[in-house]
Amino acid sequence: MQELTNYPALNQPIDELALTEIKGAILAKLRLAIGKDATIATRRDWYKAAALALRDRIVHHWLTAEKQTYDAGSKRVYYLSLEFLIGRLFTDALNNMGLLPLFEAALGDLGVDLSDLRKCEPDAALGNGGLGRLAACFMESMATLAIPATGYGIRYDFGLFRQIMNHGWQQEYPDEWLAFGNPWEFQRPEVVYNVHFGGHVEHVDERGRDRATWHPAETVEAMAYDTPIVGWRGQHVNALRLWSAHAPDPLKLDVFNTGDYVSASAEQARAEAICKFLYPNDESAAGRELRLRQEYFFVSASLQDLVNRHLASDGGLRNLAQKAAVQLNDTHPSLAVTELMRILVDLHNFRWDEAWKITVATLSYTNHTLLPEALETWPVELFERLLPRHLEIIYRINVAHLALAEERFPGDIEYRASVSLIDERSGRRVRMGQLAFVGSHRINGVSAMHSDLMKETVFHDLHHLYPQRITNKTNGITFRRWLMLANPRLTELLREACGEAVLDDFSLLERLEAHSSDLEFQKRFRDVKHHNKLALARLVNERNNIKLDPSALFDVQIKRIHEYKRQLLNILETIALYHAMKDNPGANWVPRVKIFAGKAAASYRYAKLIIKLINDVAEIVNNDASLGGRLKVAFLADYNVSLAEVIIPAADLSEQISTAGMEASGTGNMKLALNGALTIGTLDGANIEIRDAVGPENIAIFGLEAGDVMVRRKQGLDASDVIRKSPRLERAIRAIESGEFSPGDAARFASIGHALRYLDHYMVSADFDSYYDAQRGIDARWQVPPAWTRASILNVARMAWFSSDRTIREYAEDIWHVPVHPSASPQLGNQREAKG
Repeated sequence: MQELTNYPALNQPIDELALTEIKGAILAKLRLAIGKDATIATRRDWYKAAALALRDRIVHHWLTAEKQTYDAGSKRVYYLSLEFLIGRLFTDALNNMGLLPLFEAALGDLGVDLSDLRKCEPDAALGNGGLGRLAACFMESMATLAIPATGYGIRYDFGLFRQIMNHGWQQEYPDEWLAFGNPWEFQRPEVVYNVHFGGHVEHVDERGRDRATWHPAETVEAMAYDTPIVGWRGQHVNALRLWSAHAPDPLKLDVFNTGDYVSASAEQARAEAICKFLYPNDESAAGRELRLRQEYFFVSASLQDLVNRHLASDGGLRNLAQKAAVQLNDTHPSLAVTELMRILVDLHNFRWDEAWKITVATLSYTNHTLLPEALETWPVELFERLLPRHLEIIYRINVAHLALAEERFPGDIEYRASVSLIDERSGRRVRMGQLAFVGSHRINGVSAMHSDLMKETVFHDLHHLYPQRITNKTNGITFRRWLMLANPRLTELLREACGEAVLDDFSLLERLEAHSSDLEFQKRFRDVKHHNKLALARLVNERNNIKLDPSALFDVQIKRIHEYKRQLLNILETIALYHAMKDNPGANWVPRVKIFAGKAAASYRYAKLIIKLINDVAEIVNNDASLGGRLKVAFLADYNVSLAEVIIPAADLSEQISTAGMEASGTGNMKLALNGALTIGTLDGANIEIRDAVGPENIAIFGLEAGDVMVRRKQGLDASDVIRKSPRLERAIRAIESGEFSPGDAARFASIGHALRYLDHYMVSADFDSYYDAQRGIDARWQVPPAWTRASILNVARMAWFSSDRTIREYAEDIWHVPVHPSASPQLGNQREAKG
């Protein structure tokens, strides 16, 4: 493999000439861009100056890559996602550019600590959970593999929300991440598109052809903001283009002059609402309308932009599918099907059949869920009022689609109703997942099990109609952020053990296997983990005022709060463990720290009640002196990428305990295993592929399998039989119901107790005993440090296949048909061998 030299080798001396240049660049930015002298600059001033100095270096690579790919006529990828959870970019870009030691030394010479500066950068509030983090990993991997790509999304003013704990209850506040500006973005006021809503459609006969003209009632302007995304070693840079919404006439001066100041800016307020928050609360009719406006706004602006780019470089749209691959990340961008048809047919005069072929060949769709409610449906009435032309297009697509269904399955009315783009049985709703499926040439799941279950469940009937469309692309993560940046001490150890080339070829991680039983290497490996646990313990003490023992087993569940992810099962087992410790205080209990983090949707009351239960249990357990500190519980508020970067390297045990058959993939499982945490989990999502990679003896699997879950649900959701056979479970539920953890409000968690007994849809009660036994197995393994450490090392050694570089290579080869730059390609094989 060609060795690239811009990433510093271990113990490489600092280049003094480069150091002087960087110090000068930072000082110049401080004076000329920030307008401050070094003597009065704040930490935030220094951060902005350093970020701008770094940005200047990135821009040169960015513009060069843009010019080269356009000059070469390269096919481009356009990645549409409502979320991009990119986290902090400063140290990420420094790491990828190979400039981290230089900037650290330069800032140090200027009297500034880089680790202090990185805290000045807020996490970009552009996403929530795995969907947005996956999009961020994919953007970084596309740049690393030198694939010309643009990510399209929304520039949210306040993101999802900032999570605050108030007496254990989640409360939501705006996340003001843009309060001090964003040094990474470039505002593009010259890149503005009109996005229309409402009105009516006029049809005229134009030389025997029906011609539709949409007369909208409202227009919103979409303005572009570009953020550079740097690939590994800075060899290629792509753009993340985010849209901000504005009214064409932001202030009606005549109305203002009458004294009606609120009405004068009403149109601007209505337009700006589109970009205020990610996933606005959809409990009200206004909230549901805002969500649909939000989705169409970003889809329309993005497609107009990519079509304009294509026309500028190629002159016509007939070859669009040969020069553009549009990936829809989940169902939110499904309107791309109808919007591209509208652009081709209404604006560029394509015949319907030709436009349809271009649309299907250009679009591909990633499904991320097996939850029917997450596939999105919209009332026909709302569609008709907000997007009348798009509803007409959906109807026409549906006519041809149902004709094909009738041809393949003649006379089967139920089948046609099942595959129709309009659900006639639930108050007439447009099925967005079905629309994305029908309008895309490839539909991929995100783990082997998920892709199989798509064929068997949510897209069973559509799969029979279009049997070649579903494919699998198991998710991956970028090792640059989740290993090199998040865990520099482990990275240093890996470079020593596997060689410098491991930074470019992650398959070389397998060289660690030779060291897995080496007691001296094990000690160094444990020392790294202990250092990371000390850092997390300090953070927990600062945030929650809870003192943790870093030698305890750190048991981590970090993901959005949802019933199927089963934080409830975790805290229920914690209660049972608490009871067991109280009953038998003299036993040799493994000291354990239960760490939770994640947000519940603002309108998801049951999930918020689970957060309250976790915090109430923590309050009782953490203050029970009889435990001797052997069990601690901590819920860390406002989970984001930066918090994950502290928790993940410190984790000993990774909780991946979703109800089997309900987690599409998961990527937290990959990040934690890569950092040496053992997984306890169900056979769900990518857990299955992780088991195959690391070996069944290096993971703890428990619980019902997906088929068992389906059978049990058909038999009913009453768990009385299970609870009757498990005194431990009965006692834990009774403790919740009786107010043991909610003194003064005994009925607080009555609904949870009722669900555990009689509405066990997510199999919490059904899986409890298996989970409890698996946890005690974990205790036994922990008490043999050499065996535990060996399993931990083997987890790291066998994770190379889960790099997002491998995933993106598969998308590029199988779906997008774009070349991957050979010198930028980590040598990750397409085959994964099961380890035993």
